[in-house]
Amino acid sequence: MSILLKNCRYIITQNKQRQVIENQDILIKNNLIEKIGKITEEADEVIDCSEFIAMPGLINMHTHSSMNIMKGIAEELPFFKWLDKLIQTESKLTKKELYEGALLACREMIRTGTTTFNDMYTDLEQTVKAVKETGIRAYLSWGIVDEDKTNQKGNPLNNAENFIKQTIQENNKLIKAGAGPHAIYSTKPELIKQSKKLANKYNTFMHIHASETRKEVKDCYYNYNMRVIELLDSINVLDENTCLAHVGWITKKEAKIISEKKATVILNPTSNMKLGTGGNPPLPELLKYGANVTIGTDSTVSNNSLDMFEAMKYTALLQKHMRWDSSIITAQQVIDFATINAAKFLKLNAGSIEEGKIADLILIDLKEPNLQPINNIIANIVYSANGNCVNTTIINGKIKMKNKSYLF
Repeated sequence: MSILLKNCRYIITQNKQRQVIENQDILIKNNLIEKIGKITEEADEVIDCSEFIAMPGLINMHTHSSMNIMKGIAEELPFFKWLDKLIQTESKLTKKELYEGALLACREMIRTGTTTFNDMYTDLEQTVKAVKETGIRAYLSWGIVDEDKTNQKGNPLNNAENFIKQTIQENNKLIKAGAGPHAIYSTKPELIKQSKKLANKYNTFMHIHASETRKEVKDCYYNYNMRVIELLDSINVLDENTCLAHVGWITKKEAKIISEKKATVILNPTSNMKLGTGGNPPLPELLKYGANVTIGTDSTVSNNSLDMFEAMKYTALLQKHMRWDSSIITAQQVIDFATINAAKFLKLNAGSIEEGKIADLILIDLKEPNLQPINNIIANIVYSANGNCVNTTIINGKIKMKNKSYLF
């Protein structure tokens, strides 16, 4: 299968030079970008892109896709009351409902330009079913909590290992499994250590919530005489294969620890603001120290949307607002977070439009009025665009949505 994206008005390459190329073609063969330039070669499918922006597909680094079925059930609640409401509801969900939630999430992400998502949940077999049906790319970490806090049948750590082994055996190129210790308030340090050992055993990743709320940090200090990142560091679970969701309540010292250990940060500004968790990640310091920063939406019960364009905009605006400085973060940096930085953590040969990269990319419709006029194309993507501007989504060299219609 070959696809020729003909005469792209703009190509946001995300290459090392961050080039934006005008009026060029992109040739996709099988699942790879084969050539960029003026191309005369024929292809199985040709798309006129003269009114489109081509850019790498967005990577949503923190979701709980099956929770989509619970959207709207726990509005305007304090964080831990909100969490209790979800736990009570989750215990009653059927496999059919979990599948329907995951399917809705996959459809929304494809519709709004996400080509890869990094999920944490239990009963991930239903998420796998939805991923296979839609053809989106997924990194799925099985949720691990203390046995006295779980609704899972069986031991959560054993369940996680079985899921990882099963995923490896199936060898689906679009799905990778990891370990997901939930958080320090639901997963004791020893179990988090075991989760990391499990991830290392299978050469995969660990995904954990960290420093999301002030109470989490206060309780951690009370119980361990350390802040959350210091605790995780003390049990040796921070490295290049660990991603930390939220980090809204970390210090500059903790930002340095994260950076030195090469762990990846996942900002979730929309979710944090909606839940009123307060705090603000010290993003300028994280970047100064060299941390790998990415973005997630979180679930639709704390965000109500899986639109990564929205998440990119709020990432920038929240930092500018809290630091009283409109220049503290740039639109280009934010696009980096949602593409190449995420691909770096996932060890995915994508995140940019370059020859030899996997063909995960999207086409954005320049005819949308909110994208006009074009004085700064990068700023338009972060501050003006939204998921409804996406016309076409290509994942692993296959068109999953064209002209805003699904092809699966």
